[in-house]
Amino acid sequence: MSADSLRYASLSLSGQTEFPLFGESQAVSLESTRYVGPVQNGEYVGVSEFRGDLAVARELLSESDRVLQFNIVGTDEHAILYGHYETVGSIERLLTILYEHDIVIEWPIDHRRKHGERVIEFTVIGRSAGIKRAAAEIPDMIGLSVLKVGRLESKDGTDALLTDAQSDLLERAVSEGYYEVPRETTHRALADELGLTAATISDRLQRIERRIIVDYADDFASGRR
Repeated sequence: MSADSLRYASLSLSGQTEFPLFGESQAVSLESTRYVGPVQNGEYVGVSEFRGDLAVARELLSESDRVLQFNIVGTDEHAILYGHYETVGSIERLLTILYEHDIVIEWPIDHRRKHGERVIEFTVIGRSAGIKRAAAEIPDMIGLSVLKVGRLESKDGTDALLTDAQSDLLERAVSEGYYEVPRETTHRALADELGLTAATISDRLQRIERRIIVDYADDFASGRR
């Protein structure tokens, strides 16, 4: 499989997309969702960043029937929230659509206001056909704008971020559920399919993950994110 079969898409969603943490409160502003994913019994855990009145944030979370437990650290200027949720609203449907089409979110999800409307912006990685099918399943109540699409490459657009072999392995790992929570496959299963050892698969996936993370971190440090 060639490297150009693995693509990214930067998306902006509007409408009923707000992660339902603080409602319409003007005292607290959700800035980003570092991660949110399913755990047992259909519940979710997540880590988010926000700013605003911590006392108000704690009160709103305590009163919400969607929040099972939470912990907040930080200040009014910048705080981090760990939460365990019964549901995450329309985000739950979005995650389900992405997972069904073997699409990975490149965290975080950014929460913004544009023209007075709340939007979320994030990047996904997956096969071109999967991304197209997922986009077609986004509910009508959610407005979808594609900000950018392209092959998964380093951001300078010259050297490929991953080799053909790395892209092939990453796509196989994604499609077979290696990055699902909980995992649906193992190093051993992937190794057996490819005629390699589990140690080799582990090493190669670690190198792939490191390259993607370092590339992201370099962009963040240089202000491109």
